[in-house]
Amino acid sequence: MAHPVKRSNAPVFWLLFGAGGMLAALLGPMLVLITGIAAPLGWVLPPDALSYDNMLAFSRNIPGKLFIFAVVTLFVWHAAHRIYHTLHDLGIRRNRLSMGFCYGISLAATLLAGYALVIIGF
Repeated sequence: MAHPVKRSNAPVFWLLFGAGGMLAALLGPMLVLITGIAAPLGWVLPPDALSYDNMLAFSRNIPGKLFIFAVVTLFVWHAAHRIYHTLHDLGIRRNRLSMGFCYGISLAATLLAGYALVIIGF
């Protein structure tokens, strides 16, 4: 009698890891350049491009909320998956505790980001 194949939740985490890695590789350096170098030094952007009022207006519209949510959550899930697999390299066994710790923090960060974006308003 054939045994049924055990279902795994690994594809979900690999999907979030891959999406976060791609986003981090494509957008991460540009976000650092814009928010950390170009805007403070006044290169290309107007001096008030990253002012509080402009950033609040950006975070209050739907495309801005979606962009912020995608960047924050996918970066966090990518980092959690990397940390989870790095723990194995450091000699910490993969078990439910380490998995719950890594992915639990990511879930909490995702929920916190969503909550913060909702209470900012529209």
